[in-house]
Amino acid sequence: FQAEDGIRDRAVTGVQTCALPIYWYHTDWVADRTIAWLDSLAADDDWFCWMSFPDPHHPWDPPKSERHRIDWRDVPLPAGYPQTAAEREAILDGKPRHWRAWYDGTLVSNYEAPLDWVPATMTADQVREVNAMNAIECELIDEALGRVMAHLATRGWGDDVDVIFTTDHGEFQGDFGLLFKGPYHVDALMRIPLIWRPAPSTAAASAVVTRPVGLVDLAPTFCAIAGLPAPGWMEGKALPANDSDADQRGFERVLTEWDSDLFGVAVHLRTITRDGWVCTAYQPGYSHDGTEGELYDLSADPLQQVNRWDDPSCAALRSDLLADLWDHQPKPSGPLRRVEAPV
Repeated sequence: FQAEDGIRDRAVTGVQTCALPIYWYHTDWVADRTIAWLDSLAADDDWFCWMSFPDPHHPWDPPKSERHRIDWRDVPLPAGYPQTAAEREAILDGKPRHWRAWYDGTLVSNYEAPLDWVPATMTADQVREVNAMNAIECELIDEALGRVMAHLATRGWGDDVDVIFTTDHGEFQGDFGLLFKGPYHVDALMRIPLIWRPAPSTAAASAVVTRPVGLVDLAPTFCAIAGLPAPGWMEGKALPANDSDADQRGFERVLTEWDSDLFGVAVHLRTITRDGWVCTAYQPGYSHDGTEGELYDLSADPLQQVNRWDDPSCAALRSDLLADLWDHQPKPSGPLRRVEAPV
């Protein structure tokens, strides 16, 4: 359809309008439920709370009452969005074949994208609108989290609570001319926010940790905060307090993996991030024979648009990273389970 403000086919890119009042929208609802649960606790109780917001996520549908916060027309295009089709196609052609196939609409390897959506048809204005709605959803989370933090203070717990804020994955948001997510191990999807605010009573020094860490490090961190040993089945290590601490405890690399089998399309990725490089090996699947891969220099190419996998000058580095990747694969805990879901 043609909308009054010029945006076509909103439903295809996932932009919708939520008619619910803001206090019934899931962001405020989750914060309200969290506050109610905190109020069920005695002042001297020990507790752990996992507060999970569905947003920011497609469908990008913040409450109608909040859409005025950001005008999509004012939103700049992301640096990772190549603005001509020729640029987008040249970048995608340098990556393993399922990238371009999805862009052209000939292969679906993403279980959340609309099946009939062809990313190549996406317009710059659609990217702007998606990112405007995404930013509004983030603002609502900021405000909801602020309410919960203020309530902790009213309960007298402000100085004694560790707070960790993160997410499970990223979103393309227009990078490479794509939306949503899937088997694509680049920063748009893998490099996510992670903030740890130790309890102020610990007087821990603030620091920015630049060494690679992963979400598998969260569970051991929770144990360390509680003064408990991490069970042997947990992967990862308690998060470091600073880069020096990270170096002493061996935070040299972080591993990421993806296995999916969707509509008969099997994709298997294994990735290592180390020393400012991201190296991804593809195992045999529907579109890959096991020889393809991706290699990016994050300092010279932070947008990961130039795949150095077949660059002869990087051959030795690639071999080193791949050896490191396979040497540090976690040991399987048992036989592979039967596939019951696409991913």
